[in-house]
Amino acid sequence: MAGEGERGPEDWARYWRDPDRAVEAMHAHFFSHRFHPHSHDAYSFAVTEIGAQRFRCRGALRTSGAGMVMVFNPDDPHDGEAAAELGYKYRIVHMGPDVMRNVLADVAADAADRAALPLFDRPVVSDPVLVPALLRLHTALVGGAGPLVRDERLTAAVGALVRRGATGPLRARELPGGSGEQARAARRARALLEEAYLEEIPAARLAEAAGCSRFALYRAFRAAYGMAPSDFQRQLRLRRARGLLVAGRSAAEAAAQAGFADQSHFHRWFVRCFGVTPGTFQRAASPDSRRTPQPW
Repeated sequence: MAGEGERGPEDWARYWRDPDRAVEAMHAHFFSHRFHPHSHDAYSFAVTEIGAQRFRCRGALRTSGAGMVMVFNPDDPHDGEAAAELGYKYRIVHMGPDVMRNVLADVAADAADRAALPLFDRPVVSDPVLVPALLRLHTALVGGAGPLVRDERLTAAVGALVRRGATGPLRARELPGGSGEQARAARRARALLEEAYLEEIPAARLAEAAGCSRFALYRAFRAAYGMAPSDFQRQLRLRRARGLLVAGRSAAEAAAQAGFADQSHFHRWFVRCFGVTPGTFQRAASPDSRRTPQPW
């Protein structure tokens, strides 16, 4: 098996993204690729078509087999790897919170429901209604369907997901793990990382900001956010780099401006966390990619 983030000779992934709003889609078959713990700043909904994927999310090891749906809220940390010899083939759609909010403004009957983003508590769902709704949406996104068809299927999929999978409003989600003081220490450290993610921050400075020892901070941060502080900082840099790629910066420029040591370092971590290369991600919004989704 290839190392973490390295693709094997049989692995493939194709990517599509909407150039005008935060909607992206990937179709992939992974055998050797292993995702490093990461999260997205969007909702993510995936249908496993073949094989099985195992991943850790919300403090437990999960498995999604063929015909099952994976559901991640924004900032839900997770990893992922094949759980079967034939790997796993899946289709995933990412949609930003604003996209979700705009769709719910049309489909929700109650004003409170329109204002609140939904929380999905179950990372793996078996539901015969959600699978076809998501597959129809994915097909429309990557298959070059017109904007009316894409909007109709997006509305139908979001409506089905919220009706059948949401368990409450996203704002009601509590910070997991540890005592109140541990949670506060983790939040203080996160605030510093978000403010200074481009800087090299020593562990002692982060612990001082959190108001606890380095060891206590590491435990509290992992309990709260599902990853080490260094992984969280790298994720912030990756998100910054994605924004730069969307804005038309080259991969080399994005790497430098987002705080990576060099383009090679940026490339490796982009693949480890997102499953495609920076170039594939950037090209995925071109008109040609909407007709033929981009490979690795």
